[in-house]
Amino acid sequence: MVAYEFYRRNEIKGNELVGILPERRKDPKRISQESIMNWGKLILGECIKENDIFFIKVAID
Repeated sequence: MVAYEFYRRNEIKGNELVGILPERRKDPKRISQESIMNWGKLILGECIKENDIFFIKVAID
């Protein structure tokens, strides 16, 4: 299973894990960096700036 770990950049504490979202879409054509970031912003809220978050794709057994 594929999931995305979302991190928030923090100059004082370093990068902070803020959430993990599993990929559930079946059609790989729908998966793009933009769609993943939009999904993360939807879940994490609009108060986090796009430049302050990033994700890492991980495999979960």
